[in-house]
Amino acid sequence: MPTRSDGAMWSRLFELDTQCGISLQQQIRETLVGAILDGHIPVDVPLPSSRELARQLGVARNTVMLAYQHLVDEGYLLARERSGFYVNPEMHRRNLAPGEPDAAAAAVEGCVRWDARLMARPSAQRNIVKPIDWERYEYPFIYGQMDPAMFPLNDWRECYRQALSVQGVRDLVRDRLDADDPLLVEQIRTRVLPKRGVWAAPEEILVTLGTQNALYLLAGLLVSRHTRVGIEDPGYPDARNILQMMSDAVVPLPLDEQGLVIGEHLDACDYVFVTPSHQSPTTVTLPAGRRKALLERAAQAGFVIIEDDYESEINFLGSPTPALKSYDRQGRVLYVGSLSKTLDPGLRIGYLVGPPDLIREARALRRLMLRHPPTNNQHAAAQFLALGHHDALTQRLGNVYRERWQAMGEALNEHLPDTFRMPTFGGTSYWIRGPSALDARRLAARAAEAGIFFEPGDVNFLSERPPQHCFRLGFSSIPVERIEPGIRRLAGLIAEQLGGY
Repeated sequence: MPTRSDGAMWSRLFELDTQCGISLQQQIRETLVGAILDGHIPVDVPLPSSRELARQLGVARNTVMLAYQHLVDEGYLLARERSGFYVNPEMHRRNLAPGEPDAAAAAVEGCVRWDARLMARPSAQRNIVKPIDWERYEYPFIYGQMDPAMFPLNDWRECYRQALSVQGVRDLVRDRLDADDPLLVEQIRTRVLPKRGVWAAPEEILVTLGTQNALYLLAGLLVSRHTRVGIEDPGYPDARNILQMMSDAVVPLPLDEQGLVIGEHLDACDYVFVTPSHQSPTTVTLPAGRRKALLERAAQAGFVIIEDDYESEINFLGSPTPALKSYDRQGRVLYVGSLSKTLDPGLRIGYLVGPPDLIREARALRRLMLRHPPTNNQHAAAQFLALGHHDALTQRLGNVYRERWQAMGEALNEHLPDTFRMPTFGGTSYWIRGPSALDARRLAARAAEAGIFFEPGDVNFLSERPPQHCFRLGFSSIPVERIEPGIRRLAGLIAEQLGGY
């Protein structure tokens, strides 16, 4: 059995990295916590003294002592007078598993067959797939991710410092049950929505974990197996998948160069889901005339519109078109928005705007799912909005994205002039329709080998046999100087694939 003097055990346990940006004290704490929870340190073996471990690791004794004391305070270690530090036995007992089944147990007759019990199989749906390590690509034409260099780290830290003030912490640690951060609701109501021409009372706003969470809440409240829901085709895959989890009557709605086509085909719908600011994925902006025609159609036929005000803040040419909700006088538009495209998608801050009675039920449903989004993120986001950081960030992003948008447009005109591109007025991507013989999935696999990442477009279509020649090129996360070389290399790969036909 190892003892405190067994230095080999401890030297193997720790691998400190002075370049990783995490303090040595925190690295020591994390290593010890992991070893304790995994059962690697016996409860009857004293840890090395702070002097001894500091000598072995080449760090200050105080660094080790502070790490030990922190783990004592959290209950991982026990300090025994004149004996040293020991693992708290309660931590071992708390993490003991009742016994892992061996391989033969899986074959025992009568074992639960989960495949027969599953009422839904979300993993079988067609989803957008993105690599977690997309930054390793030389030419990351990824969509929906923010350039890490553009994240306002210092401003966000300032907001977190304010949120973690003495009074702020008192507010954060309280369970809000189903309530949202009042300051964030107020900032959404007075700072965010009015820019889109939308005015709402506090009781008409619900904070969500992004757009998807809002759509799932709406689908759970409004959609049954027989509810007929129209969705743009091509459209937003996650919205389609959410709706198809609830309804067997999700129908494709055609688009043209101006966006959603308005006509009698909408009349049979109970709900119509649209992305009018920048249609997902084609980026087309629905003209004001069609917006009004859509509302008139909804009033005549009796359907309700779910508006995802997607990428509304990112508009390079002229003033942004007011939200569809801003024209609504009959309460026929449920409005969904988020801060993901400007602040950061990982923070998961979104909002749903609707009539008070609907918001009340959505709040109750959200409580069953997650109570409320994390209070610390809500309050930090509220401070970020209140201090004007979001407005400044949106302005900076607009300037950067305009430059990248122009660079990509010029590169596409030079290297892929025959591809058809929907007109864009902002956003963070180009929607490409290549030659009909092009296989975008095969192209994406070949491009990945050449250091290029992009998204094939077939996943955006409702049909089970979607067209294969469309794809999306994002420019939010690629430096402007890499855009032209990346498009040039991609054009070569397209020519290589089409040369085989």
